[in-house]
Parts: sequence; C-alpha cells; structure tokens
Amino acid sequence: MRVLSGIQPSGQLHIGNYFGSIRPNLEFQGKADQSFFFIADLHALTTVQDGAQLREAREDIVLDYLACGFDPSKSIIYFQSQVPEHTELMWILSTLTPMGLLERAVSYKEKVEKGIPASAGLFTYPVLMAADILLYQADRVPVGKDQKQHLEMTRDIAIKFNNAYGETFALPEPVIREEVAVVPGVDGQKMSKSYGNTIPLFGDEKAAKKAIMGIVTDSRGMNDPKDPDACVIYQIHRLFLSPAEQKSLADEYRSGLPYGEGKKKLLQTYLDYFAPMRERREEYAKKPDAVRKILDAGAAKAKALAEETMGKVRKAVGLS
Repeated sequence: MRVLSGIQPSGQLHIGNYFGSIRPNLEFQGKADQSFFFIADLHALTTVQDGAQLREAREDIVLDYLACGFDPSKSIIYFQSQVPEHTELMWILSTLTPMGLLERAVSYKEKVEKGIPASAGLFTYPVLMAADILLYQADRVPVGKDQKQHLEMTRDIAIKFNNAYGETFALPEPVIREEVAVVPGVDGQKMSKSYGNTIPLFGDEKAAKKAIMGIVTDSRGMNDPKDPDACVIYQIHRLFLSPAEQKSLADEYRSGLPYGEGKKKLLQTYLDYFAPMRERREEYAKKPDAVRKILDAGAAKAKALAEETMGKVRKAVGLS
C-alpha cells in the first residue's frame, strides 16, 4: 500500500491541520509500504504572492512535520516544486480534463467568495492535485471531508486517461476519519486560516491561550447542564482524548461543568499534549543542514518514482 498526502505552506499550521491531516498520515508510517508527504508549494502560489513569506512557511511546515513525528527512515518528505514531473503531468492531464468537471469544484467557488483572486491556477487546482497523487500511483490519500470532491475528481481524471490510453494509473481511495472529518474552530465553523478562527499548532503559547479562552459558548448558566454535542469546547477537547476520557468529560458537561472551567481543562490538555513536540521542533530548528539533507533525500526518492510513472505516460501519449 502506498499512501500520499500534501499540505500547503500558506500560513501557520493549526490543530485542525494536525488532527485532520498530520496525525492520520503519521499513523500510516508503520502500516504502509511507502508513505509520501509533500509540501504543496506550487499550490500555495495561488494564495501567497510573497517570496520571502512562502520560503519561511515552507521551512516552518517541514519543522512542524518533524516535530509531530515524521520519520525519514520510514517516509518520504519533499517540496512539490523539487519534482518538476508534477507540472508536466498536470499539463498532460489537463488536455483530457473536461471544463465542466472543474466548474463543479465547490472549493474553487468557496475560495473566490472569500476574496481569493479567480486565477487560472486556482481554477485548475484539482488537475495539479490529481497529478500530485497519480504521479506516485498512490493507493490511499488521507484527507479532510472538504477534499473528498477533489479525490473524486482525481479518480475521474485517471479513469478518463486510462480509457483513452490504456491502464496507466491506479485509482486512489480517500481515507476520511469521521471523528476528525471537520475540526471546529473557536467560532464553531470549520477551523481555517481563512476564517481567522484557529488554535495554533506551535508558535506563541499566549496566542493559543487567547484563542482557547475565546471559544464561543451559548448563554447557559454557569452550573446548568450542557450538551457536549453542541459545545465547541468539548468538540475540540475530545480530539485529544481516548474514548473513555471523552465519555468522562461529556458526563462532566452534562452535570454542569462551567464553560470557563472547560476552557481551562482544554488549555492544559493542549499544553501537555504538544509540549514534547515543541521541544523536538526547537531541536530541529537548530539543525538546518540536517533538515535540508532530509528534504533532498526525500526529493531524490520521489523524483525516481515520478520519472518511472512519466516514462509510462509519455509512451502512452506519444511523447517518448
């Protein structure tokens, strides 16, 4: 089994990224035959047009992954832009991708509504994503619920290519963990940098404390019974807990746990959970040469597999 995941360096990562993508992907390290983690810096160009900002964000995300438990002896990590076959395959796939398929992309419409410029790159985002996945013949792609449509589009594009040129690509399957399909933000919406409702993964602890203590609540009295299923504090807190711990905390809310106390409990859990990772991140930050070697080694392995796939693709379409 080959597993692949990518993440955009478009800003500071938050706990929604961790529970929705990073942790599920890291769990595959010991299970999959091969695991790929790529930093989607080409995708990030649709929203980040500041070179210095993008460089810093790329480096930060690599440190975040290493801190969270990425093991270079078990998995491959690299910058998307280090493997030019991504864009070559994207162009070839774009010649087969129906406009109607792209026009149905919900993510594109949502991003434009939020004020992101409607560029050709943003519109063809799903084609590049398809190339990212198909280039490595990935079997499983852990994603959040918001990316499910893009995985379906990837399968549609692969099927269209296979029908036109013969069996070339494996059809990837999305892996969506329902318990973290949508991680709520501090305002109850999906946690997203675009909404400004995140709890940072690393960075300033004061900012994390401010975010957690500012989680929205309803008007129930301090000691009134509370519904954990409707409580944003609980919905975030449960992500850190075992099933037994989740049940115990839910019972506390039903028994009248004050929201203020619930926020303090969540803050302490957050600090305890990420403390070892913060320490690892600080250590890796002191070793930029070692981090660069990990990236270069990952890119070399990824490129070898990408070239193998592109050899088949070029032959199939008549470019070899």
